[in-house]
Amino acid sequence: MNILLVDDSRLARQELRRLLQRHPDAVVVGEAANADEATTRIAELQPDVLLLDIHMPGRSGFELLAGLDGPAPHVIFTTAFDQYAVQAFEVNALDYLLKPVDEQRLGAALAKARTALSTDSADEPEAVAPSRELLRENDQVFVKDGERCWFVRLADVRLLEVADNYTRLHFHDVHPLISRTLQQLESRLDPNVFFRANRQQIINLKHIEHIEPWFSSTLKIQLRGGPEVEVSRQQSMRFREAMSL
Repeated sequence: MNILLVDDSRLARQELRRLLQRHPDAVVVGEAANADEATTRIAELQPDVLLLDIHMPGRSGFELLAGLDGPAPHVIFTTAFDQYAVQAFEVNALDYLLKPVDEQRLGAALAKARTALSTDSADEPEAVAPSRELLRENDQVFVKDGERCWFVRLADVRLLEVADNYTRLHFHDVHPLISRTLQQLESRLDPNVFFRANRQQIINLKHIEHIEPWFSSTLKIQLRGGPEVEVSRQQSMRFREAMSL
């Protein structure tokens, strides 16, 4: 697994390198001392895992994740502060290690990373090379709304809808707003999974519970755990063609 170390302390990065030498499959592909450097390194190196500090000059580790454009690497937080543990697990971090990092705790965190990466590989199609631009349904993205943050798999997002100049995501039992337009998001989504139902909404086809005919040859779709969505006439035609209805 390829690892990027993100910490403003050079000594902390050196200590992590020393500990990681005992894990031959853990390859440190780069380092960053702040969020801006890390953003550049992530785009260049595409690491599998971040060992990420929280308190850094400029943007924090959480703010770094919120600013990423595209799938986020798996994250193991390494920090001297224990008060962010709940927030870390809200964003589905693999682990939360307190400094000084314990060798056994790091080993357990890396084991979680191996399991997560193995799952990623099993979910990835074999016949088609993944696009760096198109987000796959099993990619996880970082979502931040106010003080709350989440790592969410796109497969768990059942609905995206316009909310003024923002887009509201529906996943699990939360509905955060993100500062991207629906059109911007649509260009990154897999059209085999996400379908533009109308000007205001994009649905996840795998979350459809049932479909019923509606007025003027349109359709109404009930999403599992979500609202009913009315499909426009033009998109209803496309939906029928795509689904052979």
